[in-house]
Amino acid sequence: MKRSSILLSVVMVAAFVLAACATPATPVPTQVPPTPAPTATEAPMEASDIVETAIADGRFTTLVAALQAAELVDALKAEGPFTVFAPTDDAFAALPAGTLDSLLLPENKQALTDILLYHVVEGKVMAADVTGLKSATTLLGKDVTVKVDMGNVYINDAKVIITDIETSNGVIHVVDAVILPPTEEAASNTIVDIAVADGRFTTLVAAVTAADLVETLSGEGPFTVFAPTDDAFAALPEGTLDSLLLPENKQQLTDILLYHVVSGKVMAADVVTLPSATTVLGKDVTITVKDGKVFLNDTVEVIITDIEASNGVIHVIDAVLLPPQ
Repeated sequence: MKRSSILLSVVMVAAFVLAACATPATPVPTQVPPTPAPTATEAPMEASDIVETAIADGRFTTLVAALQAAELVDALKAEGPFTVFAPTDDAFAALPAGTLDSLLLPENKQALTDILLYHVVEGKVMAADVTGLKSATTLLGKDVTVKVDMGNVYINDAKVIITDIETSNGVIHVVDAVILPPTEEAASNTIVDIAVADGRFTTLVAAVTAADLVETLSGEGPFTVFAPTDDAFAALPEGTLDSLLLPENKQQLTDILLYHVVSGKVMAADVVTLPSATTVLGKDVTITVKDGKVFLNDTVEVIITDIEASNGVIHVIDAVLLPPQ
């Protein structure tokens, strides 16, 4: 029995020694999913130029056709930058019948070119900057007026309906009418010429003639005239106008007319910011805005604004202004 115990002990010791000397098993590595190869970064799309933007838009097919006919495509694809007041197809369609067809004829290429260049201003002028301008010089070399009225912006008489379409070489503002450059004939339209042609100012014209002020108001100026209509003169007390037109009352008539004239070209957007304006007579008229309407001396309402002349601007009023005594 003792011999068996000794033998068992020897076997256990040998097993322990063999286990200690054995080479440890190599651990099986945990499988890690492969790292995906980096994806190449897509290059940003290059912005389109003014012409490419107009073509892609779809609302300027007539404008694009006109640019092609005038051979201005390359000019408006150049580096620039340019600001384009772009008429829509509807704007071109609103021109008098036959006008567009005539402009697209080869013999009228220069006239078409002039019109198109009158829609382009050098530099990138965003909407926030446009509204701070009174005018802008176009690539034709002639100015367009910029007016803000009732929250809308107008370039001459064309309303800006969409702003800030940015391109690689400038910006497009969409207008609802074709902007026609002034003609030489229009450039000669003085304040007196416009008053005579209008038909609502026959009494004013007669008074200006009687006071020998025609030459003055046809001069270089510029002047701002608050022009009473015929109805405004007719509303004077009975006999007042006849009396004023008498030769012996010429000075009184002259004073009244000069009280309707301010030196300088003051557009409506500027008028409403003034508390008063000094007339050529040397006496002030007060300016107030009530419920969106503009009044001179509290009771005389300005009913039509910004009739531009070659030597100034006319604002139409509904009553005759009488200077303070």
